[in-house]
Formats: sequence, C-alpha cells, structure tokens
Amino acid sequence: MKAVVTGATGFVGRELLKQLDHPIVLSRNAVKAKQSLGSGVRVFEWDPLSGPAPAEAFAGADAVFHLAGEPVAEGRWTPAKKKLLLESRTTGTANLVRGLEAAGNDRPPVLVSASAIGYYGSRGDETLTESAPPADDFLAQICIGWEREAAAAERFGMRVAMARIGIVLGRGGALQKMLLPFKLGLGGRLGAGKQWMSWVHVDDIVGMFLHAATHADVRGPYNAVGPKPVTNADFTKALGSALHRPTLFPAPPFALRLALGEFAEVLLGSQRCLPKVMQNAGYRFRFDTVDKALADAVIAMPAATGSSSKEAAHA
Repeated sequence: MKAVVTGATGFVGRELLKQLDHPIVLSRNAVKAKQSLGSGVRVFEWDPLSGPAPAEAFAGADAVFHLAGEPVAEGRWTPAKKKLLLESRTTGTANLVRGLEAAGNDRPPVLVSASAIGYYGSRGDETLTESAPPADDFLAQICIGWEREAAAAERFGMRVAMARIGIVLGRGGALQKMLLPFKLGLGGRLGAGKQWMSWVHVDDIVGMFLHAATHADVRGPYNAVGPKPVTNADFTKALGSALHRPTLFPAPPFALRLALGEFAEVLLGSQRCLPKVMQNAGYRFRFDTVDKALADAVIAMPAATGSSSKEAAHA
C-alpha cells in the first residue's frame, strides 16, 4: 500500500511506516524527518497550523493516515498547552482536509484519522462501544472536534474512519515511561486501581489502521483497543509479572494530582471500551490479552532499563 502519513515520527507512526510501500510523510520539519526516517520515505514539509496540506503529496496514494497532534502526556496542562492540544487536532485536521479537497481527482479514496477513547470521558464500569455518547470534559471536546474535522472529507467523496485509540503497548511510548519504577520494584496501582484501562498492542493498532484502509465497511469511529480491557490493578499485576518484579507501591490520587496537575485525571479515569466495529469487520487480534501484549512488549525492549521516551501520547 502506498499511503500518506502525518505524525510519522511518533511511536505508532514509525511502526505503521514499516508496513507501507514507498510511504509519503507530511512533517513540519522535512529535513529532520528525512534524517530520522531514512531514504525510503518521501517527505513533504507542512505545518498543520499554518495552512492546507500540499495537494501534490496525495497523488497516487491509496490512503491517508492522520496521526499528528501535540503530545498529551508531556508537560503540565497550562492554558497555552491546552490551546495547542486542541488546535493541533482540530485546525490541523481541517487543514489536512483542505489539502485533500484541493487534490481533486488525485486524492486517495480513504482517510483514516486518529482520535482517542478520551471521547467517552471517565465512565466507571460502563461498557463502551462506538455508539456510546461523548462526555463533556476537555479531552472529549478535543475528540469531538477532531472527528468532526476529519469527517468533513466525506463531503467530497472520501471514506473516513476514525480510530479511538486506547493505551498503546509496545516497543516504546507509554510503556517505556512506566518501566523504571517497576524495574526498581517500586511500581504499583494508580489510586484505588479499580478504574478500567482499555489497552492495545501497537501491532494491533497498525493492523486496525490497515484493516480500516482496505475494508469498505469500516467507516466512522471505531474503538482501537484490545478485546479484553482490564482494571488498573490487574494491569499493574500483569506488568509486574512480565518484569518479574513486585507491585507494592500504589500512587495515591493526591500525589498524582500534585505531580501532574490536570493530566492526572486521565490516569485515574475509567474507560471500559470494546472494539465492536473492528470485530464485526472481521479483524483478528494478534494480542487478545494484556498478559500476551505486555510479555511481547517487554521482551522486545531489551534497552528499556528505565530511560524514558519522548514519544507522543494521544488524547
């Protein structure tokens, strides 16, 4: 598949590029992206906040995968940070769609855009499929606007799918950041540990992106999560088991809020999401339990001895 990718230098983007033939990347810094991604990638420079994506980038492509957005988990949520979190997804996606519209007959037939399970807010033990209504908090408003701008491509005939992504497990990303305290035997549940975590292995994120691009019955939002969500307490036990370390040191909510500010509510929130759309579309998960996903991710990260990663985390 020949495809155009935004957000290609992030954790998920790099894994997606490995599965594409002659990928085309849109990046704010074309020179840096070219150096980082290698010679097999064609790069067009594009600042998502400054104007439409270059229409010539889409010629001959089979699909567009839109992953770009300001990292959610890096830095405190100051007013300026929150403004950038919102605009990088809403204005950025609107400008991508403007470029696709300008491409005319050269545009690809399908757009697969990232979104996030932040759409649902914190919902306790409620089971959440794609038909569940959105919340009204900050992250939900981001996701609503993000999906609205992506869906605008339908007006000129593109099929649009939006991946509501959960916690991605794999060779980097969020898991890399978690490893140091667990490797030191200092890991533990967050708060009471009863909140639900909708996780997914990075290989299945990529697999679902490709499935969405190649299956005409996938359109609109889909939950990009594994089929068996777990509580934070069970996730903690599974990670400790994968690392052969105890998990005895819970992080109390007040400490998380003190250290992380408003972002702490994301870690303490509960989202029990199921991938109903993808299962109905025939997608088969490579990693259907958190134990399998964590075992594979930990084994695949021999250098993950505590160095933290700067990878992006989705809203």
